[in-house]
Amino acid sequence: MKVIIAKDKEELGESAGTFAASLIRIAIKEKGKANIILATGTSQFETLEQLTAEDDIEWSKVTLFHLDEYIGLSVNHLASFRRYLQERFLSKVPSLLAVYLINGEGNIEDEIINLNKIIRDHPIDVALVGIGENGHLAFNDPPADFQTDEPYLVVNLDEPCRQQQMGEGWFASLEDVPLQAISMSIRQIMMSENIICSVPDKRKAIAVRNSLENTVSNQIPASVLQEHPNCTFFLDRKSSSLLKNEFSIHN
Repeated sequence: MKVIIAKDKEELGESAGTFAASLIRIAIKEKGKANIILATGTSQFETLEQLTAEDDIEWSKVTLFHLDEYIGLSVNHLASFRRYLQERFLSKVPSLLAVYLINGEGNIEDEIINLNKIIRDHPIDVALVGIGENGHLAFNDPPADFQTDEPYLVVNLDEPCRQQQMGEGWFASLEDVPLQAISMSIRQIMMSENIICSVPDKRKAIAVRNSLENTVSNQIPASVLQEHPNCTFFLDRKSSSLLKNEFSIHN
């Protein structure tokens, strides 16, 4: 595990996006293709902006999966992660080899069966993730399921998670935030060859400290990233402000 601390979220995004691009290029060079996971939410704005601006990525050799999606939320809703990825990523890069976005509006059981089948045939080269204010990884809120081997599953969203979504402006009220989502599982995320975790902002400082300095526990789902051999955290000065250990590579 590595931790890189940038001066602000703009520098964080530039560093994380450039690093992600380099890993994607390496995978394509070595394997002829790359399978990637993209996260969504406000923590990924700057990282995805940099990634889409990178040159010389053969996007036609890239297959995309994403981490999670609300159940019962229209793709036209402001908070839809399918809409987010279309607007902030897919519309800005050439056509990919394949794109597998999660549809939370139809038959959920069939959607999960189909996604699980597909992703099992696509070992992930690069996963871009974030950490929630409650320490969640994807939508795996505490206590997260560390045992399931299923790549995707239905999860219940706890109140702190739902409060965060409202606080970020995605929903007008807590009652509007869905109670469930389809999420990539912890074990599936951990199977990725490389993980890039981008976490800006002061409001994430407690979650960052707990995830990096506490014992690994399903009560702090993102703490499991400590056990990944190729996980790099990209933080800014605000999100890293409560860390006691000397993690930083640069400030």
